Amino acid sequence: MKCSKGAFARTAAGFFAATAAAACFAAGASAAKGVTAETDPETANAVADYNAGNLDAALKEFRAAAVRGNRLAEFDYAMMLLNGEGGATDVGEGRKWLRKAADANMSHAQYVYGKMYDDGDFVERDPAAAHQWFLKAAKQGHVQAELALANQFLDGRGTTRDNKQAFYWYKKAAEGGDMTAQYVTGSFYEHGGDGVPRNINVARAYYAAAAAQGDRVALLKYQQLSEQLQKSAPGGTQ
Repeated sequence: MKCSKGAFARTAAGFFAATAAAACFAAGASAAKGVTAETDPETANAVADYNAGNLDAALKEFRAAAVRGNRLAEFDYAMMLLNGEGGATDVGEGRKWLRKAADANMSHAQYVYGKMYDDGDFVERDPAAAHQWFLKAAKQGHVQAELALANQFLDGRGTTRDNKQAFYWYKKAAEGGDMTAQYVTGSFYEHGGDGVPRNINVARAYYAAAAAQGDRVALLKYQQLSEQLQKSAPGGTQ
């Protein structure tokens, strides 16, 4: 399972219902100290309280579970502190607990921590530090991190510019269902170069995938390539 929700759009509890949050953020590597949301009633209660709007209770419960090493609770507690939910905003503590979740190998925490440095939110902007955290998350299949990493390689931001690496991570993100990555991957195949063979059929398939998610420009590209293929086919309209 791949997590691909927004970074600072509240907590993981705000993204999903309790079981979905547990499944997403406890999947993959084992949770810190072997504690998962599924086996930790306090974290489950905190998620339920958060979803019910009982933010004061959720904050306390997330903190208690975070102290015991539950990485979902560490992440959620960090987000509540950074967003000032259930109490006053506490950037220092929020960063500390977010780093704990990231160090516990939680891919979404790694992505959020990287985005913090990439955007300069709550910390001094540091694209190189962001790159390292995006890479950690991307290697675990985190789609947004894959896209962020691809953008960095394409722009030469926080790392050496490398179009081959950019394509590699755009394609990974596209395969994970990211609409923007699907469009960009289609563009790589349409034009070719940097080790990518030009392939109109493959480009068309990626544009179709992006168009199916509502990308209107991708739909136009799909239609244009479809017309090209039709004209170039034996007996096609010239």
